[in-house]
Amino acid sequence: MTIAEIKKNAETKMGQSIEALKNNLSRIRTGRASPQLLDVIHVEYYGSMVPLSQVANLSLLDARTISVQPWEKNMSAKIEKAIRESDLGLNPASMGDLIRVPMPPMSEERRKEMTKLARNEGEASKVAVRNLRRDANEAVKRLVKDKEASEDDQKRSEADIQKLTDKFIAEIDVLVSEKEKDILAV
Repeated sequence: MTIAEIKKNAETKMGQSIEALKNNLSRIRTGRASPQLLDVIHVEYYGSMVPLSQVANLSLLDARTISVQPWEKNMSAKIEKAIRESDLGLNPASMGDLIRVPMPPMSEERRKEMTKLARNEGEASKVAVRNLRRDANEAVKRLVKDKEASEDDQKRSEADIQKLTDKFIAEIDVLVSEKEKDILAV
């Protein structure tokens, strides 16, 4: 493996860490409704547990209400029960074959908990990015040790990898601060 390949590999994996963070942050509740909130809910469907999005159509009715439209009428009760029993604190209401999931307003205390959760997700992503930096630097050191690269190459690549790391950590900070603003907006 060359130094360029090591850098490219590290950049790709750091990008994946950012995508994972975006995915995790989308599941953290803000004051507004979002169908992604229900991604964590699984429903029993013919003996196996499947994500809610595979048995129903999820959409927004308005800024504070998610609509869940099951594809099979007999699934309504199971879906409603799964949403109610989830740790999201939601109380669905069935209206014929449509299930309305109103988002209760968040208390100040709950908002603070959610911002802590967002910060923890950001911190976990930063740790992942730093671990990738360490792995890349170790791979470059192995190349120098095996006489496949010079020490000058090592210094240059470590500086480049550090710049990459700084760029991704700055992006993580921006994502987390945007999420905090969303959560704290009343």
